[in-house]
This record gives sequence, structure tokens and C-alpha cells, in this order.
Amino acid sequence: MDLINKKADSLLGMAGIKMNGNKPWDIKVNNPKFFARVLSQGSLGAGESYMDGWWDCEKLDEFFNRILRVHLEKKLVTAGLIMAVAKSELLNMQTVTRSKKVAKQHYDLGNEFYKTMLDKHMQYTCGYWKNARTLQQAQEHKLELICMKLGLKKGDTVLELGCGWGGFAKYAAENYGCAVTAYNISKEQVSYARDACKGLPVKIVLDDYRNAKGKYDKVVSIGLCEHVGPKNYRGFMNLAYNCLNDYGLFFLHTIGGNESKVSCDPWTCKYIFPNGVIPSLHQISEASEGLFVQEDFHNFGIDYDKTLMAWFRNFDRNWPKFKSQYGDRFYRMWKYYLLSCAGAFRARKIHLWQFVFSKKGLPGGYNPIT
Repeated sequence: MDLINKKADSLLGMAGIKMNGNKPWDIKVNNPKFFARVLSQGSLGAGESYMDGWWDCEKLDEFFNRILRVHLEKKLVTAGLIMAVAKSELLNMQTVTRSKKVAKQHYDLGNEFYKTMLDKHMQYTCGYWKNARTLQQAQEHKLELICMKLGLKKGDTVLELGCGWGGFAKYAAENYGCAVTAYNISKEQVSYARDACKGLPVKIVLDDYRNAKGKYDKVVSIGLCEHVGPKNYRGFMNLAYNCLNDYGLFFLHTIGGNESKVSCDPWTCKYIFPNGVIPSLHQISEASEGLFVQEDFHNFGIDYDKTLMAWFRNFDRNWPKFKSQYGDRFYRMWKYYLLSCAGAFRARKIHLWQFVFSKKGLPGGYNPIT
């Protein structure tokens, strides 16, 4: 155990972190078997041991920022991670059937739970904080930014691939007079979205995005690409291309990573986003090559740090309402999820990208909007 602790001390020291130190990003070890578990199981062991109360940290977000800044995660390559990669290489982990798992496990947790954490538009993707002071403002500015980048106008037909709780569809229909058709596989989200968009020219379809049909002036994907999977990126782009009118625009909003991967972090995959994969620039470019002209690219991933911290404050403040329903282990899981993600964006390990694509290149060019 002494050798394990020395190795752990050495690794943590690279990130300026101490065991039982007095800095807010230092860790308090509650179980002496903690480090052995992490060294043998990697990120899965780190996350599960936190859920089990084996360690604590005052500022988990800053702990992860420091860990990821010096790439400590690369020093914990375990057999489980190798197996996950091999499985993803061999199998399509995001088939129509497998994709339903994340809807049941994550997005169908309960609309009341998400209502207390999110803004009034129920936006569960990065807000745009350039001129915003609150989460509500940041999410409204994000919705407006998307509409402006698409050049939406009254009478436009819009296809949304993966619509969450219908916030964008409602905003575009109410503020721009668009007719929106949206696809989603989460029963809870679809139920909420249909109610929220009642009386508007919005059709919410409970179905996989791959079954979308028709031709539209604009195609939008906000936070779906993280669930599409590497084996399906080309099919995803083909679908958007085939559903888009010749001089329309395809808008893609997605988390992106610095490296191309075929599987996600083992803990995140098990507890938060089953079979999710964050795409790289190379993977998106390769999938869109020969189909689209990339008119615009925008990275404001640092705003996801602010968004996640705002979500955590809302979650933490409202937790007493849900404690009896979800339990203490869920609280630690959700805290770990939100704050570890905030740290990852702060460390510039992952980003938030917005792309605007056209089929043939817009005559006269595209006017970037930020």
C-alpha cells in the first residue's frame, strides 16, 4: 500500500494536488484502498469510489481542471478501457436499438428534475455567455444565435434532429414564424415538448433521427452528434444532406474533442451517457467531405464551464426536493458528472463547436455571426 500511495502522490503532484492537503482542489482520502482502486480501474474506479464516499474534494471542478491540464488520465490506461475501445471498433454501439439506452437512463430521469436545473427554455446544451449574466440570458442568447446563423425567416421549414424538450423548436416557431419538424427518442422529452409547443407549427416525432423524411429549408442538430457514434457520422451527414433543400443550411452544434476516439470515458459511459462518443474535428470533416461546404465554424467551449457550474448550483440548491426519490449516491454521481465536465471544458480538453454547412456554397458567401 505504501508503494501505491507513493505512486499516487507522485502522479497527483504533477497536477499540484496533494492528499489531505489544505487547498480546495486537494483530495481527502476516506478509504485507504482508494488509490489501488483508481490505479487498477482508471476513471471508472475514480468515479465509482467517489460515489461510494471513498474520497472527497471541495472543488471537484478545479481538481479535474488540474488533472486534465497535465494529461494524467493518459497514465491510467486499464484493461477495461482497452476492452471498451476494442468493442467499439468491432461493433456499432449506436444502432437504433442501442441508442435507446441513453434516453431511458439519462433523458427520461424526470422532467421535474431537469426543470429545477435548467432554464425556462429547458436547454440542456451550452449557453452563450458573451453578453449574458445569467443562465437564462445565456440560453436565450444561444437560441437567438442559432436562428441568426441559420438566417431563419417566416415560412422556413426546419428539420431538427434530436430536439430535447423542444426549446429550439418553440423559439424558432414563436419568434421567426418557422414550421419545425423534430425527432427525438426520449418519451419524457417528447411528452414535454409536445405540450410546450402546443398551438405552434411544430411537429414532435417520437422516433430515431435516422427515420427523418422530407425536404427542408434548414436542418438543425443541437447536442445530438455526441450520441451518433463514429460508425454513423457519414450516415448522419448524408441524412442531413438528403433532407436539405439545395440552397438551405445545415447547423451543427456539438461538443468536440482534441483527439479522434471510438468510445467514451468508461465512467461516463456507464453512468451518464451510455455509448456516447465526442467527435473530433477530423471525424466531422471526414464525414462531411464531398457533401457540404463548411461556411462557418465557431468554438466557445469555455462557455460550457460557466453553463455547467450554473447547472450544478441549481441542482445543488434544489436537491432536497429529490433526495428521497434519487438517494445520496445519485447526488454524488450527478455532482461528479457536472463538475468533472466543467473541469474538462476549463482545461480545454473538450470544446463546444458550431458549424454552418451548405450543399453548394452560398452565392456571394456567408456572413459570419458571433
